[in-house]
Amino acid sequence: MDLFSENISRFEELIGYRFLNRRLLEEALTHRSYLNETSEKGLSDNERLEFFGDSVLSLMVTYRLFMGFPEKHEGELTRMRAALVDEAALARSAVALDIGGLIRLGRGEERTGGRAKKSILADAYEALLGALYLDGGEKAAAPLIEAHFTAATKLLPGRDSKSEFQEVAQAAMGVTPVYRTIDASGPDHARVFTVAAYLGDELVGEGSGTSKKEAEQAAARRGLERLAGGCGSGRP
Repeated sequence: MDLFSENISRFEELIGYRFLNRRLLEEALTHRSYLNETSEKGLSDNERLEFFGDSVLSLMVTYRLFMGFPEKHEGELTRMRAALVDEAALARSAVALDIGGLIRLGRGEERTGGRAKKSILADAYEALLGALYLDGGEKAAAPLIEAHFTAATKLLPGRDSKSEFQEVAQAAMGVTPVYRTIDASGPDHARVFTVAAYLGDELVGEGSGTSKKEAEQAAARRGLERLAGGCGSGRP
C-alpha cells in the first residue's frame, strides 16, 4: 500500500466512514494541478465532486436553518446560509480534518503553499461531501455537515440570546422555546412588555423590554441561565 492509500485509510477512520468506492475519496482529494504533472492513467480531479458537494451542502444547511430557526425571515436565513457555506467557513472545517495534508497537488501548487490556500481547502471539503453522498447517501454525508453546521453557526455575527437559547434547548431537551406576551403596561409612547419563555409546559424565563423583541431576548437570557443551572421548580 502506497503512502497516499495509507493516509486515506487513516482518514476514513477519522471521519468514521469506510468508502465502498475508494476512488470517490481519492478523486475528492486530487487537485487539478496534480493531473498536469503525473503519468498515472484514469485519474480525475475533484472539480466535478466539488460542484456536486456544493449543492449537497447547500441543501442540508438550508434544511437545518429552516428547521432550527423558525423565527427568522427569508432574508436573515439567506444571510446566515451565505456565511455558513462561504470559503472561509469551509476552509476551517477542512483544516479541522487536516484535509490539506492529504490533497494530491502538483509541484507548483505545493511550492506556493497550496495546502494552506482557502480556495483549495474549501473546494476539497465540498468534494469530500459530494463523494460521501454519492457513496453512501445523506446518511454518510450528514455527520460531517452537522459538525460543520454546529461549529460555523457559533461564529455567525450578531448571534442573539434567542438563537443560542433555541440551540441549547433543542440539544438538551429536544424542544423549541415558545414565547408568550403576559403583560403590556404603560402609555402608548412608553410601553413595557413582559414575555414568558416556555419549554413545553414549563416556564423557564421571564423578561421585560420596551418592545416584544427586546422582552423575548431578556426572557431567553433567563432561560439560558435556568438551563445552565438545571431546570427545576419555582418561579424563574
